[in-house]
Amino acid sequence: MELWFQDEARIGQKNGITRQWARRGTRPRQPADQRYKSAYLFGAICPARGTGAALALPFADTEAMQLHIDEISRHVEKGAHAVLIMDRAGWHTTANLNMPRNITPIFLPPRAPELNPVENVWQYMRQNWLSNRVFDSYDAIIDAACDAWHKLLAAPETITSIGMREWAHVGQTQ
Repeated sequence: MELWFQDEARIGQKNGITRQWARRGTRPRQPADQRYKSAYLFGAICPARGTGAALALPFADTEAMQLHIDEISRHVEKGAHAVLIMDRAGWHTTANLNMPRNITPIFLPPRAPELNPVENVWQYMRQNWLSNRVFDSYDAIIDAACDAWHKLLAAPETITSIGMREWAHVGQTQ
């Protein structure tokens, strides 16, 4: 049995600005962009294994969610079954999704993003690789999102550290 958490984030030209270190008394420049191109990064993590699965897609809808669920299914350990915890977005709960045999979805309570560690993954990725930048094009957004995800996957201990939730692993043997 594997426990996976899933969510999606919009990455784009209307990007956030985060704090940065600067010499006292100075005002560091931070880029800002008024354009609106964006992509969605669908991401899922398995904290116990320190791994994940993601797709960068142009829309957040049922078709995109199906692609993402199929991608997660390919990353579940052979012979294992995944419990996929996600929020109640419309494209997560629709009957039009074809759930793979190796995944069982469980939905979080409404308005409870603090229960989903992928929200913290997005925060980590923005603080370290995606904020304080201007993206020249849609392709640049996709490249940055994919690059940030690959950097995260290269640090399985970070995925485990961010993603472990005591309430979700009570009674599981490692």
